Amino acid sequence: MSQKSAVKPLDFKEDQIVQEFLWDQDADEALREAIAKQTSNELVDEDYADLVDGAIIWWRADDGEADDLTDCLVDATQNFAGPGVVWVITPKPNQPGHVSPFTIESAAQVAGLHATSSVVVAPEWVGTRVQTRDRA
Repeated sequence: MSQKSAVKPLDFKEDQIVQEFLWDQDADEALREAIAKQTSNELVDEDYADLVDGAIIWWRADDGEADDLTDCLVDATQNFAGPGVVWVITPKPNQPGHVSPFTIESAAQVAGLHATSSVVVAPEWVGTRVQTRDRA
């Protein structure tokens, strides 16, 4: 999978700042580099305290329960400059550390967010798009 096709579904734009949570050595470096290239900015880490446009969370089953993911989603949206999107990136089904879509949706609901879609973002990873609920 090329870097361009790996990052295209994430919808980040040039000049956006993307904050990254729970990076570890198993994170897909090609995806990280593709996001940096697409935004023209390096990813900022979870200690970054300025405004951001979006976030990615690398989440594995052993990172915690649904309530821990809820806390991470809340943390990820704290620095948003406006409406933003969080991508929860998890191991694909049948991979060690896989997280069920139900767990992500449940955590998102408790955080006041909504999981909208999932796409394969790298050979071993799936990304689930989580965003603010419409208040119409």
